[in-house]
Amino acid sequence: MSAEQALVPIEQKTVNFQGDDITAVLVETEEGEQVFVPVRPICDFLGVSWTGQIERINRDPVLSEVVSTVRVTRTEGQREVTRELSALPLEFLNGWLFGINASRVKEEIRDNLIRYQRDCYRILAQAFLERAETAVSSTMSALAQIRANALAVAALAEQQMEHERRISASETRLDKAASVVGELGRRVRVLEQRTAPGQPIGEEQAAEITQRIKALAGLLTEKDSGKNHYQSVFNEIYRLFGVTSYKLIPQAKYEAVLEFLDEWGNRITK
Repeated sequence: MSAEQALVPIEQKTVNFQGDDITAVLVETEEGEQVFVPVRPICDFLGVSWTGQIERINRDPVLSEVVSTVRVTRTEGQREVTRELSALPLEFLNGWLFGINASRVKEEIRDNLIRYQRDCYRILAQAFLERAETAVSSTMSALAQIRANALAVAALAEQQMEHERRISASETRLDKAASVVGELGRRVRVLEQRTAPGQPIGEEQAAEITQRIKALAGLLTEKDSGKNHYQSVFNEIYRLFGVTSYKLIPQAKYEAVLEFLDEWGNRITK
């Protein structure tokens, strides 16, 4: 198992699976957003040895490459505590579960194990699929609003252009045109201020931020290879700009994020 820095969730969700509360977390990795599932709580629910299972994961050539440590907040007694737990990506959960031979476990836990092998992955996947569909719906609503505002601006422009065509050719025409353009510009700025600053960045802007973070993490790794700089840069952005995901950075802060990353990179290369 890797000794790298624990991954910090951008979202944590607890799913009730036939009486068992299973926790999964969404984290930002170099491959994008991934869902991780802590293994030990499932071992406890199944009644199988945690020590034996983590040893089996570490021996497996595939599972040992993908297992990571994640930070999970749990309620213990009357207080909430944060633990660092070994976790597998959701898409590899069944690979581990089906490695537990149902015919070799105690009879009293056999049915429960088979139930997990059959349905656990599907239930967790559905929980995070609903989140993705909600996010897409929210994005589409924002885009629809932007489109409506753009059409409103176009209509205003058409009205002003028609009005301009009706103005007789005279020495005051240029002054009138300047006044029309100025008013149109003012209205456009008002519409932009109502929508753009509070809306999250688009896909191209998110990709640009990701590329700059990768480049910065590469420079930091050249200076200190013993730390997960990629995750550290993300965490610093989340802290400074008050977001839980780089995709939620408002349009108004996009340029500031780029300047922050560029200045950090410049300090390293000096």
